[in-house]
Amino acid sequence: MPTSAPGSKPPLSRRARGFTLLELMVVVAMIAITTAVVSFAVPDPAATRLEREAARLVALLESARTQARAGAMTVLWVPQGRDAESDYQFIGLPPPLQPSLTWLEREVRAEVVGGRSIVLGPEPVIGAQSVLLRLGERQLLIGTDGLGAFAVINGEAEQGAPVPGGSLAAAR
Repeated sequence: MPTSAPGSKPPLSRRARGFTLLELMVVVAMIAITTAVVSFAVPDPAATRLEREAARLVALLESARTQARAGAMTVLWVPQGRDAESDYQFIGLPPPLQPSLTWLEREVRAEVVGGRSIVLGPEPVIGAQSVLLRLGERQLLIGTDGLGAFAVINGEAEQGAPVPGGSLAAAR
């Protein structure tokens, strides 16, 4: 039977095998950092859906604004539909020019800030106007200063944050 001299290390086969506490802590820290980076990289699906609806509404409002100016028509956008099949309406646009009147996401809600409707024409300068879009706890503000195109004014507004009452200068 082999014996070892005093003070020498035991043979490899008899040494305890496993990880040191330091090695385990390093691995756990690496897993935690990787998880944090991945969680920030994955987009929030509700925010993505709301941004898609906001971009679509901007395009619809600008299209209707162009039609109103080209046809010298008074066109209003109202966030309440006429019937159960529509979520909003464009008053003043002829039927052939009417876009889809439903949200892509049925849970989206909209309200005109400081009024009941958005005036889209026939005048080239329409005045400052804005719409607040909501999807669950998320919300986005879309508006124009009257000269420029409609656009998302600010990123996601905080829940419970005051909504600017008719003035876009306060929202910027």
